[in-house]
Amino acid sequence: MKKSTFSFLFIVISAAYVAYLNFMSPSEISVQTPPATQQNNIATVPPISTVAESNASPAASPSSPKPAGNPASAPVSQPTPAPIQKPKPSGMYTDGTYTGSQADAYYGTVQIQVTVQGGMLTGVNFLQYPNDRRTSQSINGRAMPILKSEAIQAQNANVNIVSGATDTSMAFQQSLADALAQAKS
Repeated sequence: MKKSTFSFLFIVISAAYVAYLNFMSPSEISVQTPPATQQNNIATVPPISTVAESNASPAASPSSPKPAGNPASAPVSQPTPAPIQKPKPSGMYTDGTYTGSQADAYYGTVQIQVTVQGGMLTGVNFLQYPNDRRTSQSINGRAMPILKSEAIQAQNANVNIVSGATDTSMAFQQSLADALAQAKS
């Protein structure tokens, strides 16, 4: 019983302290630093809030007074790092239009043509697909848009197989992989 009461009390006090810190403004929180003297040769360090403000806005940072006397007690200025510029990622493919090989889909063949712009896969077209039966037309009419969008989103041939269109999906993956292999060369 004592342990649970103590644990509950500790949690309540911790929560109250966190709430107190969250509702205080940064200007109300102060950090006390000992004054620098010439006898101890310790450099003064500005309070945490001053450091955060000076890093956030270099133009608005107050200038620090120049120390009189010992140069070892002068504040140490740190250079501001230059922003890192990341190079633009180039696409993984060479721009152009590429046609994949014909792949067997049991009830017909699937052949894919891809369009690459800016190094990225931007378009997928079915040049051939099983469409001589009503069932094939129904299945592929539903599966083809899904396969196209997944290929563009994935930017590779590793797309999910569409349920009910397994043969078409597998043939799509094969033809697409061939077309994208050409685009990498």
